[in-house]
Amino acid sequence: MVQTMDKYFNSVYITDSIPKLLPYLKVTFMVVGLSVLFGTLLGFILAVAKIRQGKIAKKFADLYTTALRCTPSIVLLFLVYYGIPAIAKNFGIDLDDVDKVVFIVIAFSLMFAAAMCDVIKTAYESVDKGQFEAAISVGLSDVQAYITIILPQAFVVALPNIGNSLLALIKEGALGYTIGLIDVMGKASLIISGNINAHALEIYIALSIIYWVISIVIEQLFLKFEKVFSKGKQTIKVT
Repeated sequence: MVQTMDKYFNSVYITDSIPKLLPYLKVTFMVVGLSVLFGTLLGFILAVAKIRQGKIAKKFADLYTTALRCTPSIVLLFLVYYGIPAIAKNFGIDLDDVDKVVFIVIAFSLMFAAAMCDVIKTAYESVDKGQFEAAISVGLSDVQAYITIILPQAFVVALPNIGNSLLALIKEGALGYTIGLIDVMGKASLIISGNINAHALEIYIALSIIYWVISIVIEQLFLKFEKVFSKGKQTIKVT
């Protein structure tokens, strides 16, 4: 009789699961934070390669972004997780004891870099080039012109796409459980396994609620950032 009742939807499992899942958000945020940091740095380097029009560097950056856009996230994750240790073994390096978080961060950093490369390039190109020339004409150095005039305006343009890329990364990051990462998604899978797959729907609903709240909070934060930075956009223009 108990087994029969377990098959029915029970909302209590939703409210019971959320407190069990929330502590594992710190792992999710750690992976996302590191991926954003390294991905943004690599994306900036790739964007500079495209903007400066160096033949070899530009071709490499174009090839990189095209390849990453065409590679599903889970495939990239498996390529990194299984590929890097396999290649390292050919050089006598054993990476079997390396924490899987390292490979997950590498995979999602590579993915985020491709997105940020295009975001940075597009934002930079949207700024009127006359602004740079005007800044130089009033006595600013090239570095000062970029830092005080070009980058702030480009940042405002890039904000919406940065927010979208961040939201996409948070959702894609859930794939880390496929190689054994115990983050919020991994914990949900463990709970479902512990229940012998009973009430999986309720637990996934609880997981969805957590992701919905995170997404809404981030979306609203970026909207506020856009309003704040847009107010000062006109003041940093050189006329």
